[in-house]
Amino acid sequence: MRSQGQVRFIKISSRMQKGAALGVVLLATGWAGSMGVMGWNKYVAESDLASFQHEKAKVADHRQRLEAYGGNLERVVDDLKARQDMLDAMSEMLPSDIQTVDTNVTDSSDETAKTVEQVGAMFPQAVGLAQLEARQLAYVENMTRYADWRAERAEEALRKLNLDPREMTRATRHAAQSAMGGPLELLATSADGSLDPRFERLGFSLSRMAELELALEGVPQVVPAADQRISSRFGYRRDPFTRRSAMHNGIDFKGPHGSPIYAAAKGRVTFAGRKGGYGKVVEITHTNGIMTRYAHLSRIDAKVGQSIEAGETLGGLGSTGRSTGPHLHFEVRVNGRPMNPRPFLETAPDVLKEARGN
Repeated sequence: MRSQGQVRFIKISSRMQKGAALGVVLLATGWAGSMGVMGWNKYVAESDLASFQHEKAKVADHRQRLEAYGGNLERVVDDLKARQDMLDAMSEMLPSDIQTVDTNVTDSSDETAKTVEQVGAMFPQAVGLAQLEARQLAYVENMTRYADWRAERAEEALRKLNLDPREMTRATRHAAQSAMGGPLELLATSADGSLDPRFERLGFSLSRMAELELALEGVPQVVPAADQRISSRFGYRRDPFTRRSAMHNGIDFKGPHGSPIYAAAKGRVTFAGRKGGYGKVVEITHTNGIMTRYAHLSRIDAKVGQSIEAGETLGGLGSTGRSTGPHLHFEVRVNGRPMNPRPFLETAPDVLKEARGN
């Protein structure tokens, strides 16, 4: 390093290099497990991602990085540690086809190659750190492409089911934010607390991916009755008691008394008991703003507050309430609006299978 006409040399000991590498690896393991949660807490995914792309945050070029290597090498080491490198820990999540998605993601390979070349020429002792930084950024950008690819796949699946992805993720985000807390741990990727735009972009993408995939989990996808015979469809019909035209907000499955009733999707039980003409009923609220209702049950096997998986037994088919015989009355409501359950039950299994890559 040249300063006031004098040249000084800085030697990084093997012990210091091993310590820096070990710190990076240890941080990688913890970061890989916590990144999704941190991204969830910090970002409002879709709107912030759009805003981030619009602003086109500036990324430091190789000249600026070269100045950092020449100015304070220990600071560079601290930067690399603080970025909580996740290269090796997340490498298995990178399929070969992610290179074909989302051209909006930056490609820093040319800049980092210049940095490595010039650091090697001017500061040979630091070339290993420059190479490590280049690998960090390459993995960050690849992970961003992968997260965007999965998010786009989930978004397309929701649209195939005639669901609005924005509406679904808004409900998912609201459900998550209603039960949050813990100590403040800001996502920082440099020793001075600043956030590299590429890491920030990854945070947005991971958060958006998580919200969309969580929204898919709450889509009705399992036929709720053991006997799949439909005895009454969704829409206007002649009421069986008054014989007058009336709206039927669900579909009815006819079956043997006491036969099992299943949850159509993952969610949480928000009502279990008697409710007017529904008789014995279970209601499940899903994270995406969808509510499913299972009515006229002979028995209830679920409790309010219980977390339910798709296909889990909720009770037995019956004829309680306003009913002419044993059947299940099944409803799907999206943000309070009744929707025909049949398209979900017929279409969702194939759409979700495709979205999950099965």
